[in-house]
Amino acid sequence: METFGMAQYAYAFVVLSAAYFVRGVAGFGSGLIAIPLLLMWFPLLMAVPLVVALDYLASASQGIKDRQAIQWREIWPLLPFALLGVMGAVYLLQAVDPRLLLKGLAIFIILYALYSLVGKNPESVHGRWWAIPAGGLGGLIGTTFGTGGPFYVVYLQMRRLDKTQFRATFAAIFLLDGANRLAGYFLSGMLTLQFLRMLAMALPVMMVGIYLGGRVHTTVGQETFRRGIGLLLICSGVALLLR
Repeated sequence: METFGMAQYAYAFVVLSAAYFVRGVAGFGSGLIAIPLLLMWFPLLMAVPLVVALDYLASASQGIKDRQAIQWREIWPLLPFALLGVMGAVYLLQAVDPRLLLKGLAIFIILYALYSLVGKNPESVHGRWWAIPAGGLGGLIGTTFGTGGPFYVVYLQMRRLDKTQFRATFAAIFLLDGANRLAGYFLSGMLTLQFLRMLAMALPVMMVGIYLGGRVHTTVGQETFRRGIGLLLICSGVALLLR
């Protein structure tokens, strides 16, 4: 693992502050913001486990706060397929050229951003069999790129949860899925001493971002926020694609 300079650490802390501010406002999206920007200066095998670990801790704080609203019946169908996705992702991270994975991530981010800008929320409740693709792709993409949240978001939107249930259930999904991801990283030797140092330094940054985002989430219009994040994701995805 290469040695990082002060400029890289400062850049990472700015990116993480913005990403977890978004997480505090919306309840998700930290990985989609942080990963493509961190990959400008950090290797894939550092950036992705770092954001997954921070997301896990953020989900713990959010899930505990609203634990009474967690809809466990929406979570259990996802877990077996998410675990299969995690296993497939650990293999990909070890066997596939990281540059190819980065291009795949860039395309995924651009497509998701376009969907978020033009897509509509479902108007009726969809069946739980959608947990198969949502769980599998959430585990696979989340472990490979740290950005599996959109699949869980779409699934919970299909299940028509209210705002409080959505935030609490999403946090609980990330607690369970995140544990599988971190276990996969540990067993594959990715959680190095340098990673742990970076995590310790990034933790206060994440906490401040979450706190500030939570304070302002009621003052930002949902449509304005959605469009702003979509445009930011397109820019970061294009920059990553051209990297």
